[in-house]
Amino acid sequence: MKTLPLGQNGPLVPEFCLGTMTWGRQTDEVDAHRQIDLALDHGINFLDTAEMYPTNPVMAETRGGTEAIIGNWIAKTGGRDRLILAPKVSGVGSHVMEGGTPPIDGPRLRSAVEESLQRLQTEHIDLFQLHWPNRGSYQFRRNWTYKPPHDAAHFRAHVHEILTEAAALIAEGKIGHIALSNESAWGLAQWIRASEEAGLPRIASIQNEYSLLARLPDTDLAEACAMEDVPVLAFSPLAAGLLTGKYAGDVTPDDSRRAATPDLGGRITPRVFEAVSAYLGLARDHGVDPVVMALAWHRTRPFTSLPIIGATTTAQLESQLPALHTELTQELIDGIDAVHRAHPMPY
Repeated sequence: MKTLPLGQNGPLVPEFCLGTMTWGRQTDEVDAHRQIDLALDHGINFLDTAEMYPTNPVMAETRGGTEAIIGNWIAKTGGRDRLILAPKVSGVGSHVMEGGTPPIDGPRLRSAVEESLQRLQTEHIDLFQLHWPNRGSYQFRRNWTYKPPHDAAHFRAHVHEILTEAAALIAEGKIGHIALSNESAWGLAQWIRASEEAGLPRIASIQNEYSLLARLPDTDLAEACAMEDVPVLAFSPLAAGLLTGKYAGDVTPDDSRRAATPDLGGRITPRVFEAVSAYLGLARDHGVDPVVMALAWHRTRPFTSLPIIGATTTAQLESQLPALHTELTQELIDGIDAVHRAHPMPY
């Protein structure tokens, strides 16, 4: 499989990343381990996880459950050196910690790293990510009511504190690189600026939602990532299952993500099924599986976009693997662009 570097000096990773957020709730440990084995068989050794996983719902009592499942696979197989691990520290407002999750500061970053190391049963984390900014984010459909903060000096002091602590953790061998998630173009620029001015670790990647239906990264963030050589790790590349077609007609299959979260995190809107239908029809007309189309589309972007594929079952993961070897025709890419113009921002 083709590999690419994360950032200017990050590790080489495959074009796809394996997501894990259902492991420990919708996906049991046996099937989760089967998914790791299957992914490795196809060259996918990059695993995205988080202390707040499993999700749907996020609960303090299941904090770190997904990381523990990965750690058990490592202990069972001795295969740590086969994996690139990318966990995340939860930000303020999460229900993952009893009594409320505090903002991310230097001590919180360190404690989260050390706890993840223990759950993952390893001495080193390849890429450690901040799940979302302390100052808030317009991700997760908050863009409709977004009110930007104004205290830039406070944020820059926070950035310096986190990068200083990250430098210490890197020097100790506990993490390899630091990364962001649910961040804006302006925010990313501040992190890059701080690292360059103070000689501190550089951001290796940014993980934001990006799919045929969720196109917020296409402008300012795309420019920032292209100019600064920061890849996007695209979460929900199948729009929480909408682009598979399984919810077409506004249905809710048993044991699906929508059964647990009826609005799919704000993705179910009066406009979304019309957009989904257009993409499904386009895939049909070109003889391409819509899942494969949605994932392979990331290769066509004018900046590095690496989709995080996730599956409740091994069978679902198998259905996504053909995208590893699929190149979309220019005619199909043009068709996707036309559908996007006809159905912009459906949620």
